[in-house]
Amino acid sequence: MKTGIRRGELISIDVQDINWEEQSIILKPKAKRTNRIVFFDDETARILKKWLKVREKLNPKTDALFVNERGGRLNRNGVYTAVTKWAAMLGFHNPNSQNPMDKFTPHTCRHCFTTWLRKSGMRREFIQELRGDARREAIDIYDHIDKDELRRAYLSHIPKLGVE
Repeated sequence: MKTGIRRGELISIDVQDINWEEQSIILKPKAKRTNRIVFFDDETARILKKWLKVREKLNPKTDALFVNERGGRLNRNGVYTAVTKWAAMLGFHNPNSQNPMDKFTPHTCRHCFTTWLRKSGMRREFIQELRGDARREAIDIYDHIDKDELRRAYLSHIPKLGVE
């Protein structure tokens, strides 16, 4: 939700891909992603550290950050099932509705990320860079975005969800 990554990018993250000092993750190369660095804030860092404790109890058989109850790498369907299950329990997802606004899926998180950043005033090219969208030839500025400036912009625009 707070990184804008795609489901396939999420499930390919390994524990060693996390840089705790810079609060960033290096994603695996993917055809749809133009950059491989995503940032996370202090709130997300706390949640990830809690998850790592839970993960260890599952006796992981992989380096994957997100594992299933058997200790294997979580797959695309597992992410979808978890997100829609909890969203339905909280009243955010109605799988029987014909209205797309009544559904909350993993891709909804990507939309929320983009909307939050845009509404809070983040520069369009920063949002595009954080999302890893294919670069349009008309906008060459993306090749010159400073990583530290991008991280500062991300941290100043991403909302706090109040999770402890």
